[in-house]
Amino acid sequence: MGHDITLKAADGFELGGYRADPAGPPKAAIVVIQEIFGVNHHIRNVCDRLAAQGYVALAPSIFDRSERNFQSGYSPDEIAVARKFVANPDWPAMLRDTQAAIDAVSSIGPVGIIGFCLGGSVAYAASTKLHGLKAAVGYYGGAIVRFADDKPLVPTQLHFGEKDSGIPLSDVDAIRTKRPEVEILVYPGAQHGFGCDERASYDKPSSDLAWQRSLAFFAAHLK
Repeated sequence: MGHDITLKAADGFELGGYRADPAGPPKAAIVVIQEIFGVNHHIRNVCDRLAAQGYVALAPSIFDRSERNFQSGYSPDEIAVARKFVANPDWPAMLRDTQAAIDAVSSIGPVGIIGFCLGGSVAYAASTKLHGLKAAVGYYGGAIVRFADDKPLVPTQLHFGEKDSGIPLSDVDAIRTKRPEVEILVYPGAQHGFGCDERASYDKPSSDLAWQRSLAFFAAHLK
């Protein structure tokens, strides 16, 4: 359903990405921001699923500045390698590359953003700093609590697992206190990465419910 693309950021840097288009006329566009595992099979599948719902979906390769076309699975060894990309993340660069993706689909209609893990944090930061968005959804973004003083410019929905070993509920409560206008949803018993069916932490009931809520949120705000 999708194909590889090239994007150009405001500073002239060219990065790769993956784009999936619906079979019929698109109703809107959604930028998909990767986990630390790159624009891999899972993220491409997310794009394909969004395209099946009528959206143009575009996932920029936000690690291309460090390593072109990095893609990883979810074994312990692969996770250890992927973590090197977030030891000292360049947030401004990732946001420049995210803005390039937003700009690439802005002519289609309203644009939303959804991100997972690292991408959940990027999606939240994008909601507070970037232009051209109408809605933002973030899944288990560990850095969101650090960005919570920044107010989203668009309607924002966040998903967290109750049993996420990297994001304590105290962090979720801190975000909720600082950002009462953000819809925050916690999934009982769910761990980090519960939305990815390729991870050991996959929780199908939580994943299905979060996906339904995400689609309903986009349907309400990407008109």
